[in-house]
Amino acid sequence: MLTLAVETTCDETAACVLRDGRIISEAVFSQIALHRRYSGVVPELASRAHLEKINHVVRAALEGAGIRLPAGARRKKIFDAVAFSRGPGLPGAILVGRVAAQTAARVFGAPLIGVNHLEGHLLACEFRKGRADARLKFPLAALIVSGGHTELWRAGGYGDYERLGSTRDDAAGEAFDKVARLLGLGYPGGPEVERLALKAGKKRPSFPRPFMDGGLDFSFSGLKTAVAYYLQDNPRPGAAAKAAVCAAFQEAVADTLSAKAALACRKYGLKSAAAGGGVSANSLLRERVTAACAAAGAAAVFSEKKYCTDNAAMIALAAQRRLESGGRLEHRVEVDPDLEIAGWR
Repeated sequence: MLTLAVETTCDETAACVLRDGRIISEAVFSQIALHRRYSGVVPELASRAHLEKINHVVRAALEGAGIRLPAGARRKKIFDAVAFSRGPGLPGAILVGRVAAQTAARVFGAPLIGVNHLEGHLLACEFRKGRADARLKFPLAALIVSGGHTELWRAGGYGDYERLGSTRDDAAGEAFDKVARLLGLGYPGGPEVERLALKAGKKRPSFPRPFMDGGLDFSFSGLKTAVAYYLQDNPRPGAAAKAAVCAAFQEAVADTLSAKAALACRKYGLKSAAAGGGVSANSLLRERVTAACAAAGAAAVFSEKKYCTDNAAMIALAAQRRLESGGRLEHRVEVDPDLEIAGWR
């Protein structure tokens, strides 16, 4: 089974050719340098950059797989499917991906499949060294943690998803970016905060663990505000003080996420947990989630760090798992910037 996929929901323009769960070729153009001066993604700039780069990225992925575009108006059946992220994400950015995928599907005479970007982050946990050999063990608790989303699901199998909780305000990744901005650090904030936290001593401030009331929803706005108030009372922090703030903030986020994941495992009798999305690359988060889930009798797995951030391989894999299931294919291609997770079985 051969699939071509594109991913353009935020600030990476990506394409991938996947054969039976094995990555044949992939190409990514990152917009980090473009958005760094603004300390965050500017939607209009992101859409324009996708438009400028999408043809080059798709062509690079095809050439890397040894696939040539058919000449003239001829169609050449090569792919079993062409997939793209239809949401959630930035409206203009998603539209660029859809048009590119629609064009490729017509050129190659393949069905077009719209994939939920968040499902892709979950299934990225199956990749190991370029192959999707580490099959998820369902049912499981799925923790999706990125710049724009923080959600907890019960996944009964491929296409069988139920959202158990989500953030009521800021996503965890958004909170990392905002705290990094308060401290005058670089963008993206997650890696910068983690890097500086490693230099912290034992003395560090104490920040709240929000919304720890026995529910499965999250809230990170209050945590971000607590950091802001701390810096108001302690202006112009030096390098050591900044490192201490980073370590304390990172611990609060990791403790909150790991406790909720473990609670979901206990509440629903789940023996497995999986975490995906950009924030799941954080080493402390991985340690805390692994330990908390183990205490709840569940084994935790994560995406390889390379595939935690947005990529087209996870979109291709989501399409392949749907094709393999033999279930109903809707071929839905309308974009939905606010798309929520839902089962497709």
